[in-house]
Amino acid sequence: MALDPSSGYVAASNLQDLGEVSLPIFNVERVPFQFAISSDFVAAQVANNVLVLALSTGRILRIDLDHAEDVDDIDLPKRSSEIGIIRRMFLDPTASHLIISTTLGENFYLHTQSRQPKALSRLKGTLESVAWNPSEPTASTREILVGTTDGNIYEVYIEPSTEFYRREEKYLKAVYKTTEGPVTGLWVQSVDGKPDLRRVLVATPESISHFIGRIGRHGHEGGGSVFTRLFETETPTRHDISRVGDAPLAKLVISPEPVDDGGADVFNSDRVFAWLSSQGVFYGKLSDGSSAPGSRSNVFQDSKLLPRSQLPASESNGGRRKASAEPIASIALTQWHILNLIEGRVVAVNRLDESTVYDQVMLEAGQSIIGVEADLKKNTFWVFTNREIFEVVVTDEDRDVWKVMLKDQQFDAALHYARTTAQKDAVATASGDYLVSRGKFMEAAGIYGKSNKPFEEVALIFIDHGEQDSLRKYLLTKLSGFKKSSIMQRVMVASWLVEVFMSKLNALDDTITTKAELSENTNTAETKTQLSQLRTEFQEFVTKYKSDLDRKTAYDIISSHGREEELLFYASTVNDYNYVLAYWVQREKWAEALTVLKKQTDPDIFYKYSSVLMKNASVEFIDILMRQNNLDPRKLIPALLNYNKDVKVSINQNQAIRYLLFVINQHRSTDSAVHNTLISIYASHPSRDESALLSYLESQSQQHERRYDADFALRLCIEHKRVQSCVHIYSSMGQYLQAVELALNHGEIDLASVVADQPDTNPALRKKLWLAVAKKVISQSDGIKTAIEFLKRCELLRIEDLIPFFPDFVVIDDFKEEICTALEDYSRHIDILRKEMDESASTASNIKADIRALDRRYAIVEPGEKCYICQYPLLTRQFFVFPCQHAFHSDCLAKRVVDLSGVSKGRRVRELQAEVSRGVAGPKRERAMKELENHIASACILCSEYAIKLIDEPFITPADDRNEWAL
Repeated sequence: MALDPSSGYVAASNLQDLGEVSLPIFNVERVPFQFAISSDFVAAQVANNVLVLALSTGRILRIDLDHAEDVDDIDLPKRSSEIGIIRRMFLDPTASHLIISTTLGENFYLHTQSRQPKALSRLKGTLESVAWNPSEPTASTREILVGTTDGNIYEVYIEPSTEFYRREEKYLKAVYKTTEGPVTGLWVQSVDGKPDLRRVLVATPESISHFIGRIGRHGHEGGGSVFTRLFETETPTRHDISRVGDAPLAKLVISPEPVDDGGADVFNSDRVFAWLSSQGVFYGKLSDGSSAPGSRSNVFQDSKLLPRSQLPASESNGGRRKASAEPIASIALTQWHILNLIEGRVVAVNRLDESTVYDQVMLEAGQSIIGVEADLKKNTFWVFTNREIFEVVVTDEDRDVWKVMLKDQQFDAALHYARTTAQKDAVATASGDYLVSRGKFMEAAGIYGKSNKPFEEVALIFIDHGEQDSLRKYLLTKLSGFKKSSIMQRVMVASWLVEVFMSKLNALDDTITTKAELSENTNTAETKTQLSQLRTEFQEFVTKYKSDLDRKTAYDIISSHGREEELLFYASTVNDYNYVLAYWVQREKWAEALTVLKKQTDPDIFYKYSSVLMKNASVEFIDILMRQNNLDPRKLIPALLNYNKDVKVSINQNQAIRYLLFVINQHRSTDSAVHNTLISIYASHPSRDESALLSYLESQSQQHERRYDADFALRLCIEHKRVQSCVHIYSSMGQYLQAVELALNHGEIDLASVVADQPDTNPALRKKLWLAVAKKVISQSDGIKTAIEFLKRCELLRIEDLIPFFPDFVVIDDFKEEICTALEDYSRHIDILRKEMDESASTASNIKADIRALDRRYAIVEPGEKCYICQYPLLTRQFFVFPCQHAFHSDCLAKRVVDLSGVSKGRRVRELQAEVSRGVAGPKRERAMKELENHIASACILCSEYAIKLIDEPFITPADDRNEWAL
């Protein structure tokens, strides 16, 4: 059942252009029965996927559509002859409560958990409509409104009961009376989610009334009427019509609950009502916002009438439309359409533009229409005939809503419902064109930026109209929509934006500076505010799109407009601090340059600008350098040397020395270049004070390793006549003689004396140094006494060492005491030597006596004594006995000595043993025997150093008997 192309929204060519496929939104499908039907349907209701059918025989079928095989077959408690046939049924949205009305005015109630309808004894009369409680209870109906054919509206509270004599109705009260005939429609709705604020719609064949107000509180839980207050205190808003012909009874329907698609639909959040009357279908929105308490705005003022004449007529057998239009038998509301039943046809009309989107014949010969019903919970729609059930299947209902919205120039709504990129682009383009036609260029710029309208066409629109601000907004929006891969487009648009920003900034500056005539309602203060806002916008633009800007192009554009602040901001944003620093340095603005430098961590920047900053802002620059941990001081040496050369300050104020000392003392630098540079600056300083240089050299002497180049330092110190430093360096190099000579050559006798005392481990060198000092002292001394007193500082000097240095005319009386003292010392020394000689002679005599006693020394060997190595009798073969009384066979001892001796000694013992065993006679054999005895019998292997080598041998060897060691 395809949609007639003539009834579509857009021509087929347009659909193809948008990449769409024209498929029908509605389709009628016959529902197959799983059970036999023995009689016709007379009424039907559907709610919450539960279908209730009333048969002409008085039976009621209740079918759960989720389990269609389970059918409840329910009979009324009385026969049809007594109560009549079923005329109407009313099923609440939750499918929990069912009210049945018969042709004879009998009414029954059936709960979802019951299979036996209960008669409503209080509620008499033919029912035309029911308004269910908006709280949707399940155990009871709570307060509901029912309308009858005589124009009365009753409030009734129905609660199912198992007690036989208890009535189902807790109370029944008439609350309103119409004068236009039967109450064909009722609807109750909570407003703004407030339970005590209700909206009530009352429909008759000739009018529809709208009540809104507060209900009573005392009627809760069946205690009494709650709607009486509303109907008594509120004046309804009415919409009346004049009856046209013999039209069928009117009908009031409400749209289903909004579909929950994961987000709030702000354009379709209100429920919609439709009232079927003799003039057609009157429909509109039930907006909560316009119905606040106390508001009397007409809810029907924005409603529309869909006349029957606007709907297509049925076709005759010849395929031509009938001249007369059949009345509308029944209606239902979907989310966006009105379903009309007209003489067996289903006609779907879009309620936005009242276009017919579906017209399908579904009634076969011999069938009659009961009506069309909507499941407000499940958003399903059903058409009932006397023999069959049809489902109106809705597919993608809102797919064409955007076209209607676009046609009505509701661009925000059209964009909301547009799905594909082509649809959204069509909406954006149309919206932009509309805004331009109204002169709203700024709004159009944002819309155009999201569309695919040709770039150059849009740009020319803004340029031709002089809308630079709109052009800027358009370019920004367009840039934000480009893909990352569109590198060329992004660079070009971003560069153009820089030009637009700069032009606007200059224009604002010119306006402020020249105080030219401003536009209406504008003053200088406002212009300054605009300038500040534009600068902020430019900064945000640069920060966000810095990667899309070509650096050289951006510099050229900004520089050409003379925008210093923006130029520096851009350079800082792209981390081009070289450019920023170069900019400030060229203008000799050292404070600004140092401010930028404080934020840097790249060592190359510090090296590059070190020379110029050391010269012009040395203190602050050194402060910054001392906070950096990643610098190589060696690369800063040229700048430090240039600074030292150009700037004449004291050593304490010299910033190069300050930095070098920081690197050496704090960072523990071991780089010889750093140390040599510090020595060079110290040595070349005009001041003659060497204390700072000496302090540094002495601190280095305390280190394990000297960090500076001693030869280099020595040359510098000699060149700049730093005598004390030279002497110190000589001393640190161990060149004491040169150090003393240098000190003496410059008259530094005390310094030479200090150096002469330093080689305390070498008395001969120390004496030599002191003799050099003595010679200098004696040659310069005015009195012999003074010279001798000075030379007493070294205990190694004797008067005889000093005599050659005295002049020939010196009288001996001048140092008589010293000579006497020296002679007395010599005398005491001679006595000591004589005593030592006597002791040596006595020791020699004792040694000779001991040697003579050795010839008479002997040892006694017992007959059964054994060798301490092999444990065999000692007397069986040649043996050795030591003074310690240990005895060994000569061969056993020789073998043991070979094992314990070194390689060379062991090899020599074996050679001697071989030589003796060959039987060589004469002196050669005696010499070999004597040498062999000296080797093997030099010491006892159990008492001498041989015993130390046995420390790692166990007491018990595998060859020993362990039982001998048992306790």
